[in-house]
Amino acid sequence: MTEQKTRLAFEILARENSRMLMVYLRSLIRDEAIIDDLFQESMIVAWQKLDECDRERPFGPWLRGIASRIVMAHYRKQKSIPLAMQESVLSVVDRHFEAINMLAGDTWDDKLAALHECVDALPAHQMDVIRGRYFDGLRIRIIAGRLNMSVEACKKRLQRGRMMLAECLKKKGVLSAAEVAS
Repeated sequence: MTEQKTRLAFEILARENSRMLMVYLRSLIRDEAIIDDLFQESMIVAWQKLDECDRERPFGPWLRGIASRIVMAHYRKQKSIPLAMQESVLSVVDRHFEAINMLAGDTWDDKLAALHECVDALPAHQMDVIRGRYFDGLRIRIIAGRLNMSVEACKKRLQRGRMMLAECLKKKGVLSAAEVAS
């Protein structure tokens, strides 16, 4: 995978799992400033170790594993490990997050399959713009030129195509209503 595609894949996975990671960290730590620091550190470590991630398994548990090690290191530095960090408690927390992970559309392959189905279901004129921009990595003006349309019309078609994709992914259970709105 090229560096650009790796970065893009990481950005997508990080965005998809950021809320879950914040909830996980909040279940282990109470101080918001520390949570934010540990979240950032978790993302940095995940980026640095991305080549160690098993593509056959969901990204979320791998990311939480990194975060849990960072949280434990934080508490070791403080020389106090709270009751909530005992192995039995962490095991229960992790089982709850695993149950959430088992929901439909959690694996990268599930999400990718749903995305391809939704792209294939787009009207041809929307599909051309979406594929040109996101699959081929073309700039809007290049796509507009290829489709013999103005740049503004191409931007509008891309925007409508993204809205249609978001609605389709929402119906498939891959995106939440909040994610569609953002």
